[in-house]
Amino acid sequence: MEIGKRIVSLREAKGWTTNRLANLCGLSQSFLRAVELGEKGISVESLNLVCDALGVSLRAFFDVPEAGEGPEDALRRRLEELTPHQRAALTAFLDAMTARRE
Repeated sequence: MEIGKRIVSLREAKGWTTNRLANLCGLSQSFLRAVELGEKGISVESLNLVCDALGVSLRAFFDVPEAGEGPEDALRRRLEELTPHQRAALTAFLDAMTARRE
């Protein structure tokens, strides 16, 4: 995975400029742009700042479906990571979403 491209993808999904993300995470725009272009590396600490600003965990940042992996495979993999409490909450949510209205 190219970290810079992943940052760009997540940033653009929010409709943010590089400048906005840089301001939100406390990094310089020039540094962040260089990371996005693959010209510079980024430390775990700085990447964590970027992820916090984007509202994603480091785990979710790196959790990109592999080539050929369908949405069901990605969903199954994510379900396996949930705690029993999270699974129960998700089940209740899905039940509420799919309940037939009378």
